[in-house]
Amino acid sequence: MIIAYLDRKILEPHEINSDNQALLKEAVWIDLISPTSADEAIVENSLGLDIPTREEMLEIELSSRLYREDNTLFMTATMLAQSDSLEPKYDAVTFVLTEKQLITVRYIEPYAFKVFIAHLQKFHADHHYPSNLLIELLDATVDRLADILELVGHHLDEYSKIIFKSDNDNSYGKLNYRQIMQQIGASGDLTSKARESLATLERLITFFGKMMSSTIDPESQLRMATLSADMISLSDHVNFLSNKITFLLSATLGMVNIEQNAIIKIVSVAAVIFLPPTLVASIYGMNFHVMPELSWKFGYPMAIGFMLISVLLPYKYFKHRKWL
Repeated sequence: MIIAYLDRKILEPHEINSDNQALLKEAVWIDLISPTSADEAIVENSLGLDIPTREEMLEIELSSRLYREDNTLFMTATMLAQSDSLEPKYDAVTFVLTEKQLITVRYIEPYAFKVFIAHLQKFHADHHYPSNLLIELLDATVDRLADILELVGHHLDEYSKIIFKSDNDNSYGKLNYRQIMQQIGASGDLTSKARESLATLERLITFFGKMMSSTIDPESQLRMATLSADMISLSDHVNFLSNKITFLLSATLGMVNIEQNAIIKIVSVAAVIFLPPTLVASIYGMNFHVMPELSWKFGYPMAIGFMLISVLLPYKYFKHRKWL
């Protein structure tokens, strides 16, 4: 699908097909959403540009992601989508910047694009230049990444409270460590995706700033510097979250081991406690003819008493040593 945004005091969206493709030359922003080969051909024929294919967008070499052809910049970054779902997605998004147009090629629906499109009507006419639109879009993307990392941080704080809760705190009920580890792992996966997105966006912003340093106005240069500073602070925060995720995973495994050891300790103590009465019962369960206690009137109560005493004494000893 091709959506062209035309400058009519406000940016008006128009879906492009074979009948109205002439509008492409008038558009300030052209958004290609999961484009087919036919969509790419329409844009290429109308604008005389070589739109990167999906395979080219997925290449990881820096020279394939950030390059310049004549006066056109081709910049590809990794962006996140559906970050609030159980299966967040991330994919390459390409920004093509010419002197008169901004072209985006994407196969996912990042939330930053939704926010950017929702605020298009509020942009002043001075912001309807392609470079300004790209800066606004990058700003929305960085804001969204910050929100994602903030949400991950809140989740990790909650997991930390659950893992290290007091023994007297029953507000969380019985802990399901498997579920907790899965949730922490999901946060780790989202954090790693955000880290990759930050790295690619940081390189994109640096490249864009160098290529456009002599053409963009001082206000835009200031905004680019602010974006770069935000990216550095977010990268530091990602490192902090990654370390916290590693710590919480290790702590969860440690708590599992502690609970397993506690169960094994109880079983071991129970085995030791019941070993003496088992020995007494085994002795008097023998079938020898000469066993004086067998014919004694108080033999049975005596054996039961031995068993009870042999249970009570180890139990008291273990309680005294605080092993139970």
